[in-house]
Amino acid sequence: MADDLTRVYLPGTLPRLATLRRDGQWVPDGPAHAVTPSLREWYREGDTEELEYAAFTRAAQAALPLLHADPGAPPRRVVVCADLPAGTVHPTGPELGASTVTLTGPVPLAAVAAVHVDGTDEAVARDVAAAVAALPAAQAGDADARFTVDGAEDHELAWYDVVELDHLLDGT
Repeated sequence: MADDLTRVYLPGTLPRLATLRRDGQWVPDGPAHAVTPSLREWYREGDTEELEYAAFTRAAQAALPLLHADPGAPPRRVVVCADLPAGTVHPTGPELGASTVTLTGPVPLAAVAAVHVDGTDEAVARDVAAAVAALPAAQAGDADARFTVDGAEDHELAWYDVVELDHLLDGT
């Protein structure tokens, strides 16, 4: 990746991914995640790969509220990884360790480097659906609900090359 590009992690759902395929662009409707100066400062000992994994994980977590807002979406978290010009990515989280960024415009399909999606295994679907259902209670401070939400993180998202979008979406 060129120095003037920033890797951005966009939380999403399968319907949003289908819109990316159809429209050829991802229109941001909320924060994305990236390795920000604040994240670097918070995690000084982390190498680039560890910092990117932290931002990626936060994007996967941010997919859960999107699934909650779209009850018809399959219970599979999506993270779209895109490489964007650094000038189009702006850190927004003021707190130490924040990875949230806003983008100045749509993300073209050509900028997408990879897509990560939960697998189709029944256990994954069950745990992600439970996390989505428990999300409001977890956000209200319920420790048991937080445990259920965190359980979704036990599942790694599968990696897909952008050229596999048709296969991925047509197989869902």
